[in-house]
Amino acid sequence: MQTNKSTPDFILILTALALLAIGMIMVYSASAVWANFRFNDSFFFAKRQLLFAGVGVIAMFAIMNVDYWTWRSWSKVLLLTCFALLIIVLIPGVGLVRGGARSWLGIGAFSIQPSEFMKIAMIAFLAKFLSENQKLVTSFRKGLIPSLSLVFLAFGLIMLQPDLGTGVVLVGTCLVMIYVAGAKISHFIGLGLLGVIGFVALILSAPYRIKRITAFLDPWQDPLGSGFQIIQSLYAIGPGGLFGIGLGQSRQKHYYLPEPQTDFIFSILAEELGFIGGTFVILLFSLLLWRGVRIALGAPDLFGSFLGIGIIAMIAIQVIINIGVVTGLIPVTGITLPFLSYGGSSLTLMLMAVGILLNISRYARY
Repeated sequence: MQTNKSTPDFILILTALALLAIGMIMVYSASAVWANFRFNDSFFFAKRQLLFAGVGVIAMFAIMNVDYWTWRSWSKVLLLTCFALLIIVLIPGVGLVRGGARSWLGIGAFSIQPSEFMKIAMIAFLAKFLSENQKLVTSFRKGLIPSLSLVFLAFGLIMLQPDLGTGVVLVGTCLVMIYVAGAKISHFIGLGLLGVIGFVALILSAPYRIKRITAFLDPWQDPLGSGFQIIQSLYAIGPGGLFGIGLGQSRQKHYYLPEPQTDFIFSILAEELGFIGGTFVILLFSLLLWRGVRIALGAPDLFGSFLGIGIIAMIAIQVIINIGVVTGLIPVTGITLPFLSYGGSSLTLMLMAVGILLNISRYARY
């Protein structure tokens, strides 16, 4: 149990709530046309997002008052639970298939995505392991291999769904944590070469992934197929100009850009609010990440530092990948934009993660 508890980071709270508010507005704007056509209710997605936002905010403020060392004590239980859920979700008839991936568990309209919660469970467990075995991190056999074994086991289960995007975020986050803990660069170079070979093998093993790569290189080669999403995303961003064409006035959300309220919500935001609106959102993310890094560096112990770095790395990687995809800089991966994209599991997880950061900030010195 930590001592000298102070007030949480007020700037972090405001930044997270500002991103959440922008996300709520954009989910409604991006989804209204499609929701009205499909469900005869233009607020269908917005109401569901508001429900999860409410649950997430309550969870954020509740977790803000839970000593972050609680996550250290329960990290093994959380990790084993998430592993069990990742196995259960693969059972035909139990796991729900959406977007070609068996990634969901639920009944009726309520469902969760276990792979999302695996990210925070793995971060907590790895933070505990690294804080207790930091001297061994420089050892390939005693430090690096044990650290990565569970990570790649989780990655393998996630790939069986398959969900490459979430798997990449999980692995990337854990690699950042291990590097910060003091792992040798030479070990990373060797693992990086193996990783590239494995990544290429994963791409070649699935025809749809090959199409995503070719679409990324030249989307106009197949404008009505694999290149459709990227082209429509660029058609949304381009006309936005400096100030945008106006909130709610997007053309691409009229059945051109598929599911605009999820992975490609930043495209609609850039179209309606322009370069200024997109830049403002990126600045908010930058502010959130800066406060998070300061909190992690000021944490009173190694566990708090590694936990904070893991959370910030997870958010940063998702933001970079998502915005990279919608601007045509990265192949399509299916990664949501934190706090903005429609999705209950992702939104709830992000707000819970911010709650953990806020609790660390109550003990941090910065």
